[in-house]
Amino acid sequence: MALFSLLCPQLLQNLGKVDRTADEIFDDDLQNFNKQQNAAARLQKEFNNYIRCIRAVQTASKSLLDSINEMYESQWTGHDLFYVQTQNIEMLWNDLSHKLGDQVLIPLNTYQAQFPEMRKKIDKRGRKLVDFDNCRHNLQALQSNASLKKKDEAKIIRAKEQLDEAKRTYDQLNTELHDELPALHESRVLFLVNNLQTLCSAEQLFHAETAKFEQIYDIPSGATTDNLPAGVLYRVKATYKYTREDVDELSFDVGEIIRVVEYDDPEEQEEGWLMGIKESTGEKGMFPANFTRPL
Repeated sequence: MALFSLLCPQLLQNLGKVDRTADEIFDDDLQNFNKQQNAAARLQKEFNNYIRCIRAVQTASKSLLDSINEMYESQWTGHDLFYVQTQNIEMLWNDLSHKLGDQVLIPLNTYQAQFPEMRKKIDKRGRKLVDFDNCRHNLQALQSNASLKKKDEAKIIRAKEQLDEAKRTYDQLNTELHDELPALHESRVLFLVNNLQTLCSAEQLFHAETAKFEQIYDIPSGATTDNLPAGVLYRVKATYKYTREDVDELSFDVGEIIRVVEYDDPEEQEEGWLMGIKESTGEKGMFPANFTRPL
């Protein structure tokens, strides 16, 4: 009986026997909320799957580089540097994975956590609206009863008090949701912009850094790598004279031979420039690649 008494007012409303309080603005806000919640849930699901895939690729990358390291013989050019490269690439993978988790997934989880609490409030408003409409219906029924005895006027007073209390409770929740639902809906724009920017920035940095390591072994076609001293990638011959413009550069004349080596710090590498050692003097410095040709 208790359950029936709770459900009865809502059943009567659904059957059209009791007038329901209409609120088209709230209905629009609720529709937006439902759409936003579903979109957030899907985004959270897909991003979790994306991170799992990233970590799987990270594991596959490490296994691949380990196998290449195993085959890369010690006497080959760049053996030691290649090992350093693989360690750096692994660090970049770890950094990307942590950034995606800390800077993208955690804010996404925080954003998603708003919806269950808001849903509870929406459901509570719905229950209080049913109570309000039921109290209103009861009062109307008492007032329209022509045979109501004078001693039953207390019932009307009590019904009015219950209606006032039900209205206050409903109005408070309704007013709060009229403010909170549009604000939550509007927040989706800034959240999505920030989330996507963080994701793209993390991946852009990852690919930019890994590209630097790939450039270190960019040996030009025609360059000979046989019988070179340890640490020398290949040799070039100067086709034009170059006078250095900074202390960390090389000056050379046409015809001089330069041994190309790795940069001590890959971060210092610049596009179009190589690091080399002049065979004639042993001087080391940067030089423009287009002033030379490979041997």
